[in-house]
Amino acid sequence: MSLLPVDRPSTSFAMPFKHREVSGRVLITNLVGDFLLLSPDDFAAFARGDVARDTALYRSLAERHFIRADADTRQIADRLRARKAFLNHGPNLHIVVVTLRCNETCVYCHASRADMNATHTDMTPEIADQTVKTIFATTSPSVTIEFQGGEPLVNFPLVKHIIEAARETNKAAGKRLEFTLVTNLSLMDEEKLAYLVANRVQVCTSIDGPERLHDRQRKLPGLSAYGSAARWIRRINDAYAQMGLDPTLYHVEALLTTTREALPLWKEIVDTYVALGCRALFLRPVDPFGFADRTGQIVEYPRSEYLTFYGNALDYLLDLNKKGVEILERYAAIFLTKILAGEDPNFLDIRSPCGAAIGQVAYNHDGKVFTCDEGRMLHEMGDSSFLIGDVATTGYRDLMGHETVRALAIASNLDGQPDCVNCTYQPYCGTCPVHSHRTQGSIFGRMRESSLCAVHKGIQDLLFTKLGGDDAEVIDILRKWTTVRDRTHFQQGVVK
Repeated sequence: MSLLPVDRPSTSFAMPFKHREVSGRVLITNLVGDFLLLSPDDFAAFARGDVARDTALYRSLAERHFIRADADTRQIADRLRARKAFLNHGPNLHIVVVTLRCNETCVYCHASRADMNATHTDMTPEIADQTVKTIFATTSPSVTIEFQGGEPLVNFPLVKHIIEAARETNKAAGKRLEFTLVTNLSLMDEEKLAYLVANRVQVCTSIDGPERLHDRQRKLPGLSAYGSAARWIRRINDAYAQMGLDPTLYHVEALLTTTREALPLWKEIVDTYVALGCRALFLRPVDPFGFADRTGQIVEYPRSEYLTFYGNALDYLLDLNKKGVEILERYAAIFLTKILAGEDPNFLDIRSPCGAAIGQVAYNHDGKVFTCDEGRMLHEMGDSSFLIGDVATTGYRDLMGHETVRALAIASNLDGQPDCVNCTYQPYCGTCPVHSHRTQGSIFGRMRESSLCAVHKGIQDLLFTKLGGDDAEVIDILRKWTTVRDRTHFQQGVVK
């Protein structure tokens, strides 16, 4: 029987709130993301407005802005304004695809890689210069340029060209500038590494789990893709250590794509990341883009099975942390930062509205501009719905004012989403209209049928179950996962 129905609910006692049953308790949340986990009896008393002022329950409710008579509207407005501060700036993440060529063949490749002889998919210096000019037109005080492919090391001279052009442009722009390289590491060498380290480029890669799984999913002809990646992860981390940088802050970031074959290997996956010296892992489900659309019968699975995998991995990660092994899960850290710290970490795929164009922009090798990397991926699959311009012909204002950008901002605003507006997790969540378009035929989507929504709700159910438990050590670990870590080494330039 449900714990939630309440006879004679009050219409004047409580501020607007949302509620959900979580592991035998009732979770309530409000507009600014305050929450409480209540017993069924306490929830019933709250909903009826039958809570005495001199009780601990009343004080807890009042402190978290759940009682209308005690609500501080100015503080609520200030907190809501702070949570949505990202709306005051333009796009800060700029994804530049310097080539579609790649020397690895991944079973789920989201980027629709091209063969190594497809040199026509390399970005030219002329397009690169126009791309840098477009990037620095942003109104954001911070700019992160992320190099992707294909495999960006295939066209490393152009990566260097963009870094040097961006640094020169930033002498006048005065933005906080960062560079990130997303690479499989198989084409890394000491010369490239020396350049990347000298120019403070953050390196990110993919590790899909233990060697046998990684090499089956990410094939490198004649070599072990895992062996190459593992070697360079250790080498780059050693380089940071030799520079005197704190290894808990400065290290190669790695993530995995969770396929069907990965689901029973949650312990081995975590152990692999720990053995490589990784301080975090991101347990991402497979996305319906690129080659994954064609290989779904191999890589896909019901999201209920993913949540079982995620729950097992989360429990194991927490046990490791109890033993002194510091490693966090990124999905959890993103949600927990919103839940416990009351801040939005501006992860563009999980915010409201989402980051499409107003938070990130993707630039293809040929100069075409897309609302986001997912939109670019769909273009490579033959669907150009999220193409908004070209660096050679489209100005910044026209990109930002494009009707598709406006439509995506509306579609990803959870205050207007029929299924999201009454969801208990609305203050912490976000949706991807490109994912909805691809899987459901509409940028608005139907969240109750969305695999992405199922993942977000399922993860938050698990987190609130932990937060509502009686293991104080677990709660302390989860709070530590929200820590904003100083990574100023990668920042270049000073904001004017």
